Amino acid sequence: MSHLSSQPVTFYPPIEPFSTGQLPVGDGHLLYFEQTGNPQGIPVLFLHGGPGAACAAWQRRFFDPQCYHIILFDQRGCGRSQPHAELQHNSTQHLVNDIELLRQHLSIAQWLVFGGSWGSTLALVYAQTHPAAVLGLILRGIFLCRPADIDWFYQFGASEIWPDEWAHYLAPIPVLERQQMVAAYYQRLISDDAVIKLNAAKAWSRWEAATARLQQDPQLLNNMTADAAALAMARIECHYFMQQSFLRPNQIIEDIANIRHIPSVIVHGRYDVICPLRQAWDLHCAWPEAYFQIINTAGHSAMEVDITQALILATQQFARTSTFV
Repeated sequence: MSHLSSQPVTFYPPIEPFSTGQLPVGDGHLLYFEQTGNPQGIPVLFLHGGPGAACAAWQRRFFDPQCYHIILFDQRGCGRSQPHAELQHNSTQHLVNDIELLRQHLSIAQWLVFGGSWGSTLALVYAQTHPAAVLGLILRGIFLCRPADIDWFYQFGASEIWPDEWAHYLAPIPVLERQQMVAAYYQRLISDDAVIKLNAAKAWSRWEAATARLQQDPQLLNNMTADAAALAMARIECHYFMQQSFLRPNQIIEDIANIRHIPSVIVHGRYDVICPLRQAWDLHCAWPEAYFQIINTAGHSAMEVDITQALILATQQFARTSTFV
């Protein structure tokens, strides 16, 4: 894995789950989960982004279905999990506990954990909390959730690279409230006025969709600004960021000793505007044992060709050797 393959590596063919279910995790929350691939294969858990996005069919396709037992689930409040866009009893610690409940429910001793963006955050926190349950980590678009990381995207930083899209993000917020954009959005996203809430959700979600790739993807914009998807994404993300993602300011790097021994790979686009490369670099400096790959032709999205290729190569390498060296 020292470089991208000279031969194109593409997604595995579409595949349907062999099993789906709803897992009660307490507090009135019911999680959708699905299993695909080989039930006797290497268990791999895919953690979607957000917080507040959802799992999708294309995410199954990073993994050879002959080699992997592929598990996806919708985190609290999003996708097919219920109740939709719910903020009560929804925190990072709840999600870490949910992952353990799902592992136990499926009678899996250990699994490979694969996550990008917020999924990388959750993968790292889960692994640091339950290292004995983790065979390895495949991480993309590192998001450390430090205050500066949140401010970069939602207050000042990315605004200077995408000023045209930033104007859409600013639009729902009066000028006098723009010094605290996350707090201003939060007040609208918890509003009892359905129109105010939905307009804010669409603007918040558009900002993320518009900046996820080097070249904007109209389909991604449509998908992420659809009413239900936008409400879950915006409400849950904003809820988490108002609470610093329920993490200590530098928790992931401070707790890196817990996972230093776990075979891991980090893939990050050099031109990632949502989660700038500095976050992955800081993690790499604290954790040089993890294989670190900068993709010089990509931004944030796992759907950008060279990021997709690097991630699939990582899954293939792990299936062969159970490591990334």
